[in-house]
Amino acid sequence: MSKSLQAIRGMNDILPEETPLWRYFEGTVAGLLDGYGYRQIRMPIVEFTELFKRSIGEVTDIVEKEMYTFEDRNGDSLTLRPEGTASCVRAVLEHGITGGGQVQKLWYAGPMFRHERPQKGRYRQFHQIGVEVFNLAGPDIDAELIVLTWRLWGLLGIRDAVTLELNSLGTAEARARYREALVEYLSARVEALDEDSRRRLTSNPLRILDSKVPETQALLVDAPKLADYLDEESRLHFDGLRARLDAAGIPYVINPKLVRGLDYYGKTVFEWVTDKLGAQGTVCAGGRYDGLVEQMGGKPTPGVGFAMGIERLVLLLETLEKVPAELARQVDVYFCAFGESAELAALTLAERLRDELPGLRLLINAGAGSFKSQLKKADKSGALYALVLGEDEVGQRVVGIKPLRENGEQQSIGWDALGEHLAACLQA
Repeated sequence: MSKSLQAIRGMNDILPEETPLWRYFEGTVAGLLDGYGYRQIRMPIVEFTELFKRSIGEVTDIVEKEMYTFEDRNGDSLTLRPEGTASCVRAVLEHGITGGGQVQKLWYAGPMFRHERPQKGRYRQFHQIGVEVFNLAGPDIDAELIVLTWRLWGLLGIRDAVTLELNSLGTAEARARYREALVEYLSARVEALDEDSRRRLTSNPLRILDSKVPETQALLVDAPKLADYLDEESRLHFDGLRARLDAAGIPYVINPKLVRGLDYYGKTVFEWVTDKLGAQGTVCAGGRYDGLVEQMGGKPTPGVGFAMGIERLVLLLETLEKVPAELARQVDVYFCAFGESAELAALTLAERLRDELPGLRLLINAGAGSFKSQLKKADKSGALYALVLGEDEVGQRVVGIKPLRENGEQQSIGWDALGEHLAACLQA
Protein backbone atom coordinates (compact mmCIF):
# COMPACT_ATOMS: atom_id res chain seq x y z
CA MET A 1 0.00 0.00 0.00
CA SER A 2 1.42 3.39 -0.96
CA LYS A 3 2.19 5.84 1.81
CA SER A 4 -0.52 8.47 2.25
CA LEU A 5 0.45 12.01 1.34
CA GLN A 6 0.77 14.49 4.19
CA ALA A 7 2.21 17.92 4.93
CA ILE A 8 5.92 18.33 5.68
CA ARG A 9 6.66 18.20 9.40
CA GLY A 10 6.40 21.67 10.89
CA MET A 11 4.46 23.06 7.91
CA ASN A 12 0.78 23.09 8.74
CA ASP A 13 -2.52 23.54 6.96
CA ILE A 14 -4.70 26.33 8.33
CA LEU A 15 -8.18 24.88 8.08
CA PRO A 16 -11.46 26.73 7.37
CA GLU A 17 -12.40 26.53 11.06
CA GLU A 18 -9.20 28.43 11.90
CA THR A 19 -9.02 31.04 9.15
CA PRO A 20 -11.72 33.38 10.53
CA LEU A 21 -9.52 34.11 13.56
CA TRP A 22 -6.47 34.61 11.30
CA ARG A 23 -8.42 37.02 9.10
CA TYR A 24 -9.69 38.90 12.17
CA PHE A 25 -6.15 39.25 13.53
CA GLU A 26 -4.61 40.23 10.20
CA GLY A 27 -7.42 42.69 9.49
CA THR A 28 -7.04 44.31 12.92
CA VAL A 29 -3.31 44.78 12.38
CA ALA A 30 -3.74 46.10 8.84
CA GLY A 31 -6.36 48.61 9.95
CA LEU A 32 -4.14 49.81 12.79
CA LEU A 33 -1.10 50.26 10.53
CA ASP A 34 -3.20 52.13 7.98
CA GLY A 35 -4.19 54.50 10.77
CA TYR A 36 -0.54 55.19 11.59
CA GLY A 37 0.40 55.89 7.97
CA TYR A 38 2.26 52.67 7.16
CA ARG A 39 2.10 51.25 3.63
CA GLN A 40 2.23 47.61 2.64
CA ILE A 41 5.08 46.09 0.63
CA ARG A 42 5.14 42.51 -0.71
CA MET A 43 8.43 40.68 -1.30
CA PRO A 44 9.22 37.25 -2.79
CA ILE A 45 9.61 34.32 -0.40
CA VAL A 46 12.80 33.17 -2.16
CA GLU A 47 15.99 35.26 -2.23
CA PHE A 48 19.65 34.71 -3.10
CA THR A 49 21.33 33.02 -0.11
CA GLU A 50 23.99 35.73 0.01
CA LEU A 51 21.35 38.25 1.11
CA PHE A 52 20.81 36.50 4.42
CA LYS A 53 24.49 35.70 4.98
CA ARG A 54 25.36 39.38 4.58
CA SER A 55 22.50 40.74 6.66
CA ILE A 56 21.72 38.22 9.41
CA GLY A 57 25.35 37.12 9.91
CA GLU A 58 27.08 33.90 8.85
CA VAL A 59 27.72 32.79 12.46
CA THR A 60 24.10 33.09 13.63
CA ASP A 61 22.03 29.99 14.35
CA ILE A 62 19.64 30.96 11.54
CA VAL A 63 22.29 30.95 8.83
CA GLU A 64 24.36 28.09 10.24
CA LYS A 65 21.60 25.63 11.07
CA GLU A 66 18.09 26.74 10.14
CA MET A 67 17.83 28.03 6.57
CA TYR A 68 16.17 26.14 3.73
CA THR A 69 18.83 26.58 1.04
CA PHE A 70 19.05 24.92 -2.38
CA GLU A 71 20.58 25.34 -5.84
CA ASP A 72 18.27 26.18 -8.71
CA ARG A 73 18.73 24.98 -12.30
CA ASN A 74 21.12 27.83 -13.02
CA GLY A 75 23.37 26.79 -10.14
CA ASP A 76 22.41 29.82 -8.03
CA SER A 77 22.13 29.30 -4.26
CA LEU A 78 18.63 30.32 -3.18
CA THR A 79 16.99 30.39 0.26
CA LEU A 80 13.42 30.47 1.51
CA ARG A 81 13.32 33.65 3.55
CA PRO A 82 13.87 33.01 7.28
CA GLU A 83 12.86 36.57 8.22
CA GLY A 84 11.55 39.69 6.48
CA THR A 85 13.85 42.61 7.30
CA ALA A 86 16.65 41.58 4.93
CA SER A 87 14.20 41.17 2.05
CA CYS A 88 12.63 44.55 2.79
CA VAL A 89 16.02 46.27 2.86
CA ARG A 90 16.94 44.59 -0.43
CA ALA A 91 13.67 45.80 -1.96
CA VAL A 92 14.03 49.44 -0.89
CA LEU A 93 17.62 49.47 -2.12
CA GLU A 94 16.79 47.85 -5.44
CA HIS A 95 13.97 50.30 -6.14
CA GLY A 96 15.71 53.35 -4.66
CA ILE A 97 12.76 54.37 -2.50
CA THR A 98 14.88 55.46 0.47
CA GLY A 99 17.27 57.59 -1.60
CA GLY A 100 17.71 61.25 -0.76
CA GLY A 101 16.64 60.68 2.83
CA GLN A 102 13.06 59.70 1.90
CA VAL A 103 11.23 58.40 4.97
CA GLN A 104 9.56 55.05 4.33
CA LYS A 105 7.13 53.45 6.82
CA LEU A 106 6.40 49.97 5.50
CA TRP A 107 4.77 46.72 6.58
CA TYR A 108 4.50 43.22 5.15
CA ALA A 109 2.94 39.88 5.99
CA GLY A 110 3.59 36.32 4.94
CA PRO A 111 5.32 33.00 5.57
CA MET A 112 8.90 32.58 6.80
CA PHE A 113 10.89 29.33 6.91
CA ARG A 114 13.36 27.91 9.42
CA HIS A 115 14.40 24.30 9.91
CA GLU A 116 13.78 24.15 13.66
CA ARG A 117 12.46 21.43 15.95
CA PRO A 118 8.67 21.80 15.66
CA GLN A 119 6.79 22.36 18.91
CA LYS A 120 3.76 24.26 20.10
CA GLY A 121 4.11 27.84 18.88
CA ARG A 122 7.25 27.10 16.82
CA TYR A 123 7.02 25.80 13.27
CA ARG A 124 9.20 25.37 10.20
CA GLN A 125 6.82 27.44 8.11
CA PHE A 126 5.50 30.25 10.25
CA HIS A 127 3.82 33.56 9.50
CA GLN A 128 4.83 37.05 10.49
CA ILE A 129 3.65 40.61 10.16
CA GLY A 130 6.65 42.93 10.01
CA VAL A 131 7.06 46.69 10.15
CA GLU A 132 10.13 48.62 8.96
CA VAL A 133 10.94 52.35 9.04
CA PHE A 134 13.83 53.98 7.16
CA ASN A 135 15.54 57.38 7.46
CA LEU A 136 14.34 58.27 10.95
CA ALA A 137 17.16 58.13 13.50
CA GLY A 138 15.61 59.39 16.74
CA PRO A 139 13.98 57.61 19.66
CA ASP A 140 10.60 59.06 18.69
CA ILE A 141 10.05 56.48 15.93
CA ASP A 142 11.26 53.66 18.21
CA ALA A 143 8.59 54.79 20.65
CA GLU A 144 5.92 54.96 17.94
CA LEU A 145 6.51 51.32 17.02
CA ILE A 146 6.11 50.26 20.63
CA VAL A 147 3.08 52.52 21.16
CA LEU A 148 1.25 51.08 18.15
CA THR A 149 1.90 47.52 19.34
CA TRP A 150 0.56 48.54 22.77
CA ARG A 151 -2.55 49.85 21.05
CA LEU A 152 -2.86 46.56 19.16
CA TRP A 153 -2.78 44.55 22.38
CA GLY A 154 -5.58 46.79 23.64
CA LEU A 155 -7.68 46.20 20.53
CA LEU A 156 -7.19 42.45 20.94
CA GLY A 157 -7.85 42.51 24.69
CA ILE A 158 -4.50 40.97 25.68
CA ARG A 159 -2.59 43.82 27.36
CA ASP A 160 -2.62 42.10 30.74
CA ALA A 161 -0.95 39.02 29.23
CA VAL A 162 2.14 40.66 27.66
CA THR A 163 5.20 42.42 29.08
CA LEU A 164 7.55 44.79 27.26
CA GLU A 165 11.27 44.10 27.72
CA LEU A 166 13.79 46.74 26.61
CA ASN A 167 17.54 47.02 26.20
CA SER A 168 20.12 49.04 24.32
CA LEU A 169 22.97 47.32 22.47
CA GLY A 170 24.80 50.57 21.82
CA THR A 171 26.84 51.30 18.73
CA ALA A 172 29.04 48.75 16.96
CA GLU A 173 32.09 50.26 18.67
CA ALA A 174 30.51 49.96 22.12
CA ARG A 175 29.52 46.35 21.45
CA ALA A 176 33.06 45.55 20.31
CA ARG A 177 34.49 46.83 23.61
CA TYR A 178 31.89 44.90 25.56
CA ARG A 179 32.45 41.75 23.52
CA GLU A 180 36.14 41.85 24.35
CA ALA A 181 35.43 42.14 28.08
CA LEU A 182 32.77 39.39 27.98
CA VAL A 183 35.02 36.98 26.08
CA GLU A 184 37.84 37.58 28.56
CA TYR A 185 35.52 36.88 31.50
CA LEU A 186 33.98 33.72 29.98
CA SER A 187 37.25 32.35 28.61
CA ALA A 188 38.54 32.11 32.16
CA ARG A 189 35.49 29.99 33.00
CA VAL A 190 35.08 28.08 29.75
CA GLU A 191 34.89 24.68 31.44
CA ALA A 192 31.68 25.75 33.19
CA LEU A 193 29.95 26.75 29.94
CA ASP A 194 27.48 24.51 28.13
CA GLU A 195 28.53 23.13 24.74
CA ASP A 196 26.49 25.61 22.68
CA SER A 197 27.89 28.59 24.62
CA ARG A 198 31.47 27.34 24.12
CA ARG A 199 30.86 27.34 20.38
CA ARG A 200 29.39 30.85 20.53
CA LEU A 201 32.32 32.16 22.56
CA THR A 202 34.43 32.46 19.41
CA SER A 203 31.67 33.24 16.94
CA ASN A 204 28.84 35.23 18.58
CA PRO A 205 29.53 35.68 22.32
CA LEU A 206 26.68 38.13 22.98
CA ARG A 207 24.22 35.32 22.23
CA ILE A 208 25.51 33.54 25.34
CA LEU A 209 23.64 36.16 27.39
CA ASP A 210 20.41 34.66 26.03
CA SER A 211 21.33 31.08 27.00
CA LYS A 212 18.52 29.01 28.53
CA VAL A 213 20.95 26.79 30.46
CA PRO A 214 20.65 27.54 34.22
CA GLU A 215 24.35 26.89 34.93
CA THR A 216 25.38 29.34 32.22
CA GLN A 217 22.96 31.96 33.50
CA ALA A 218 24.41 31.54 37.00
CA LEU A 219 27.88 32.12 35.55
CA LEU A 220 26.70 35.35 33.91
CA VAL A 221 25.58 36.95 37.18
CA ASP A 222 29.03 38.45 37.79
CA ALA A 223 29.89 38.96 34.11
CA PRO A 224 30.53 42.46 32.69
CA LYS A 225 27.32 44.37 31.95
CA LEU A 226 26.62 45.81 28.52
CA ALA A 227 25.14 48.97 30.08
CA ASP A 228 28.58 49.83 31.50
CA TYR A 229 30.04 49.95 27.99
CA LEU A 230 27.36 52.06 26.27
CA ASP A 231 28.47 55.18 24.44
CA GLU A 232 26.92 58.55 25.28
CA GLU A 233 24.91 58.70 22.02
CA SER A 234 23.24 55.37 22.78
CA ARG A 235 22.53 56.37 26.39
CA LEU A 236 20.79 59.55 25.28
CA HIS A 237 18.80 57.63 22.65
CA PHE A 238 17.69 55.04 25.21
CA ASP A 239 16.79 57.73 27.74
CA GLY A 240 14.71 59.46 25.08
CA LEU A 241 12.85 56.26 24.30
CA ARG A 242 12.13 55.57 27.97
CA ALA A 243 10.90 59.13 28.49
CA ARG A 244 8.39 58.74 25.66
CA LEU A 245 7.15 55.38 26.91
CA ASP A 246 6.77 56.85 30.39
CA ALA A 247 4.80 59.77 28.93
CA ALA A 248 2.53 57.33 27.07
CA GLY A 249 1.98 55.29 30.23
CA ILE A 250 3.41 52.08 28.76
CA PRO A 251 5.00 49.80 31.40
CA TYR A 252 8.28 48.07 30.58
CA VAL A 253 11.12 46.08 32.11
CA ILE A 254 14.81 46.68 31.39
CA ASN A 255 16.37 43.34 30.44
CA PRO A 256 20.18 43.73 30.20
CA LYS A 257 20.49 40.24 28.68
CA LEU A 258 18.17 40.98 25.76
CA VAL A 259 20.37 40.87 22.66
CA ARG A 260 18.13 39.37 19.88
CA GLY A 261 19.39 36.66 17.54
CA LEU A 262 20.38 38.75 14.51
CA ASP A 263 23.72 40.48 14.01
CA TYR A 264 22.33 43.65 12.48
CA TYR A 265 20.72 45.11 15.63
CA GLY A 266 22.19 48.11 17.47
CA LYS A 267 20.92 50.59 20.05
CA THR A 268 17.23 49.83 20.81
CA VAL A 269 16.05 46.23 21.04
CA PHE A 270 12.71 45.14 22.50
CA GLU A 271 10.49 42.12 22.94
CA TRP A 272 6.87 41.64 23.94
CA VAL A 273 6.74 38.41 25.96
CA THR A 274 4.01 36.37 27.63
CA ASP A 275 4.01 33.62 30.24
CA LYS A 276 0.76 32.11 28.90
CA LEU A 277 2.29 29.98 26.11
CA GLY A 278 4.96 27.98 27.88
CA ALA A 279 8.46 28.05 26.40
CA GLN A 280 7.50 30.12 23.33
CA GLY A 281 7.04 33.38 25.17
CA THR A 282 8.06 36.02 22.59
CA VAL A 283 5.11 37.24 20.48
CA CYS A 284 6.63 40.40 18.97
CA ALA A 285 10.22 41.63 18.81
CA GLY A 286 12.42 44.11 17.02
CA GLY A 287 14.86 46.95 17.28
CA ARG A 288 17.10 49.39 15.49
CA TYR A 289 19.47 48.41 12.65
CA ASP A 290 21.10 51.68 11.55
CA GLY A 291 24.05 49.99 9.81
CA LEU A 292 22.21 47.34 7.82
CA VAL A 293 21.41 49.33 4.66
CA GLU A 294 25.02 50.45 4.32
CA GLN A 295 26.21 46.90 5.06
CA MET A 296 24.10 45.72 2.11
CA GLY A 297 25.57 48.25 -0.31
CA GLY A 298 23.43 51.33 0.25
CA LYS A 299 24.19 54.74 1.72
CA PRO A 300 24.05 55.16 5.53
CA THR A 301 20.34 54.90 6.35
CA PRO A 302 18.79 54.65 9.82
CA GLY A 303 16.37 51.74 10.19
CA VAL A 304 14.12 50.28 12.87
CA GLY A 305 11.39 47.66 12.86
CA PHE A 306 9.74 44.66 14.43
CA ALA A 307 8.01 41.40 13.55
CA MET A 308 5.18 39.59 15.28
CA GLY A 309 4.39 35.89 15.04
CA ILE A 310 0.84 35.28 13.84
CA GLU A 311 0.67 31.66 15.05
CA ARG A 312 1.67 32.62 18.57
CA LEU A 313 -0.68 35.59 18.80
CA VAL A 314 -3.59 33.56 17.44
CA LEU A 315 -2.75 30.87 20.00
CA LEU A 316 -2.63 33.53 22.73
CA LEU A 317 -6.08 34.83 21.75
CA GLU A 318 -7.44 31.29 21.96
CA THR A 319 -5.68 30.55 25.25
CA LEU A 320 -7.06 33.73 26.86
CA GLU A 321 -10.50 33.15 25.30
CA LYS A 322 -10.31 36.51 23.53
CA VAL A 323 -11.75 35.25 20.25
CA PRO A 324 -14.75 37.43 19.28
CA ALA A 325 -17.96 35.44 19.54
CA GLU A 326 -19.15 36.55 16.11
CA LEU A 327 -16.27 34.67 14.46
CA ALA A 328 -17.98 31.41 15.30
CA ARG A 329 -20.75 32.31 12.84
CA GLN A 330 -19.72 32.56 9.20
CA VAL A 331 -23.22 32.68 7.66
CA ASP A 332 -26.00 35.16 8.41
CA VAL A 333 -28.71 33.78 6.13
CA TYR A 334 -29.27 30.41 4.44
CA PHE A 335 -31.54 30.44 1.37
CA CYS A 336 -33.65 27.28 0.90
CA ALA A 337 -35.40 26.80 -2.47
CA PHE A 338 -37.71 23.96 -3.56
CA GLY A 339 -38.40 23.37 -7.24
CA GLU A 340 -36.83 24.76 -10.39
CA SER A 341 -38.82 28.01 -10.56
CA ALA A 342 -38.02 28.65 -6.89
CA GLU A 343 -34.32 27.98 -7.45
CA LEU A 344 -34.25 30.48 -10.33
CA ALA A 345 -36.08 33.10 -8.25
CA ALA A 346 -33.82 32.44 -5.23
CA LEU A 347 -30.74 33.08 -7.33
CA THR A 348 -32.10 36.45 -8.48
CA LEU A 349 -33.28 37.43 -4.99
CA ALA A 350 -29.97 36.41 -3.40
CA GLU A 351 -28.03 38.67 -5.74
CA ARG A 352 -30.46 41.52 -5.10
CA LEU A 353 -29.93 41.09 -1.33
CA ARG A 354 -26.16 41.18 -1.77
CA ASP A 355 -26.57 44.47 -3.66
CA GLU A 356 -28.85 45.96 -0.98
CA LEU A 357 -26.94 44.67 2.05
CA PRO A 358 -23.17 44.87 1.48
CA GLY A 359 -21.37 42.55 3.86
CA LEU A 360 -24.32 40.15 4.13
CA ARG A 361 -23.10 36.58 4.46
CA LEU A 362 -25.69 34.65 2.50
CA LEU A 363 -25.38 30.99 1.58
CA ILE A 364 -27.77 29.72 -1.06
CA ASN A 365 -28.60 26.02 -1.02
CA ALA A 366 -27.01 23.95 -3.78
CA GLY A 367 -27.81 20.36 -4.67
CA ALA A 368 -31.58 20.65 -4.15
CA GLY A 369 -32.99 18.38 -1.40
CA SER A 370 -36.20 18.03 0.58
CA PHE A 371 -37.64 20.68 2.88
CA LYS A 372 -36.33 18.79 5.90
CA SER A 373 -32.81 18.24 4.51
CA GLN A 374 -32.40 21.87 3.42
CA LEU A 375 -33.50 23.19 6.82
CA LYS A 376 -31.08 20.77 8.44
CA LYS A 377 -28.26 22.19 6.31
CA ALA A 378 -29.42 25.71 7.18
CA ASP A 379 -29.23 24.92 10.88
CA LYS A 380 -25.81 23.28 10.51
CA SER A 381 -24.45 26.33 8.69
CA GLY A 382 -24.83 28.42 11.84
CA ALA A 383 -27.04 30.98 10.10
CA LEU A 384 -29.36 33.17 12.12
CA TYR A 385 -32.20 32.96 9.59
CA ALA A 386 -33.38 30.68 6.85
CA LEU A 387 -35.13 32.07 3.79
CA VAL A 388 -37.73 29.63 2.46
CA LEU A 389 -38.93 29.78 -1.16
CA GLY A 390 -41.18 27.23 -2.84
CA GLU A 391 -43.50 27.19 -5.84
CA ASP A 392 -46.36 28.75 -3.81
CA GLU A 393 -44.13 31.58 -2.54
CA VAL A 394 -42.95 32.29 -6.07
CA GLY A 395 -46.56 32.60 -7.22
CA GLN A 396 -47.30 35.05 -4.40
CA ARG A 397 -43.93 36.87 -4.72
CA VAL A 398 -43.13 36.36 -1.03
CA VAL A 399 -40.32 34.67 0.91
CA GLY A 400 -40.58 32.88 4.25
CA ILE A 401 -38.15 34.07 6.95
CA LYS A 402 -37.56 31.49 9.67
CA PRO A 403 -35.46 32.26 12.83
CA LEU A 404 -32.97 29.48 13.52
CA ARG A 405 -31.35 30.59 16.80
CA GLU A 406 -34.36 31.76 18.77
CA ASN A 407 -38.01 30.97 19.14
CA GLY A 408 -40.16 32.70 16.59
CA GLU A 409 -42.72 32.04 13.90
CA GLN A 410 -41.88 31.98 10.22
CA GLN A 411 -43.03 35.18 8.49
CA SER A 412 -43.85 35.82 4.84
CA ILE A 413 -42.31 38.98 3.38
CA GLY A 414 -42.83 40.45 -0.08
CA TRP A 415 -39.87 40.43 -2.41
CA ASP A 416 -39.63 44.22 -2.60
CA ALA A 417 -39.51 44.58 1.21
CA LEU A 418 -37.19 41.64 1.82
CA GLY A 419 -33.91 43.57 2.04
CA GLU A 420 -35.22 46.18 4.47
CA HIS A 421 -36.90 43.55 6.67
CA LEU A 422 -33.84 41.31 6.73
CA ALA A 423 -31.58 44.23 7.66
CA ALA A 424 -33.83 45.02 10.61
CA CYS A 425 -33.79 41.38 11.74
CA LEU A 426 -30.01 41.18 11.64
CA GLN A 427 -29.58 44.44 13.55
CA ALA A 428 -32.02 43.46 16.31
